[in-house]
Amino acid sequence: MDEKLTLMAVHAHPDDEVISTGGILARYADEGVRTVLVTCTNGEQGDGPGGVKPGEAGHDAEAVRALRLEELRESATHLGISHVELLGYQDSGMVGWAANEAPDSFANVSFEQAVGRLVELMERYRPQVVVTYDENGGYGHPDHIQAHRIAVAATEASGIPRKLYYTAVPRERTAELFAYLRSIGAGPEDVELPDDFGVPEEQITAVVDVSSQVERKRKALEAHASQGDSIFLLRMPAEAQHQVFAQEAFIRHINHVPAAGDREDDLFDGLR
Repeated sequence: MDEKLTLMAVHAHPDDEVISTGGILARYADEGVRTVLVTCTNGEQGDGPGGVKPGEAGHDAEAVRALRLEELRESATHLGISHVELLGYQDSGMVGWAANEAPDSFANVSFEQAVGRLVELMERYRPQVVVTYDENGGYGHPDHIQAHRIAVAATEASGIPRKLYYTAVPRERTAELFAYLRSIGAGPEDVELPDDFGVPEEQITAVVDVSSQVERKRKALEAHASQGDSIFLLRMPAEAQHQVFAQEAFIRHINHVPAAGDREDDLFDGLR
C-alpha cells in the first residue's frame, strides 16, 4: 500500500472503538486520513438480548458474537472508518469470569502469534500513528491488557509506526463531570470514582478537539445498543454528553518524530 497518512486503532471488543477514539477516527477520516480499526475479539462475553449475562440461562455466545459484529459494522459506518480488521479471538470476559480460563480466549492465546498477525496488518497499512490502551487496559480488563501488549510489541517489532499513543481519561475533568451530574440529579448515584481513577492532567500529552464529531459518536454508540453498560452515556443531559464526547485525550508512549510538540492537539503533529 502507499504511504498515505494512516491511523490504526487497536481495540479489544466491538464498541470499544467509540468512547475513547470514535472522534479521532471520524475526524481524521474526514481529513482524508486512512483509518484502520483492529478489533481483537468478537465480544461473545457481552450481553445477550434483554441484557442476559454470560452464564445466565438464555445467553447464546454465538448469537451475541453475530449481533455484536453487526453492530460494529454499523458503528464503523457512522465513524467513516476506512478498514475494519477482525482478529477473531474469543472474548475473555471480565476479571474472574469463567471465560478467563478458556485456552482460546484472547488473554490466553499465543502472544507471538497475535503479535505476528498485528505486525502483518501494520506492514499492509503502514500506519504512522497507532492508538491503544495503557498498561492496565484502561480499567483492568484482560482483553484490553492483551490488546495493549500486542500493540506495543507489534509497534516495536515492525518498526513502522512513528508514534504510539495510549487512550486516557482525564481525572480532574471526569471528577467534575460526576459532581455536576449528581448536582442536577442525573447520577449515577451508585457509582463512586476511586481517587486514582483516570490520568492526572499533567500526564496527558495530547487532547484532540472532536466536538464536530459528537453526533457521529452518539450514533456509533447507539449502534451498540445490545450492550446496556454503554447506555448511561446516552441518557445524560445534552450538556454533559457533549462534555464527554467533545474531546479525546492521549498519552504519547513512543515517538520517532522530532518535530512533534510536547502538548499536541493533533496526533499527526510533525507528520504533515
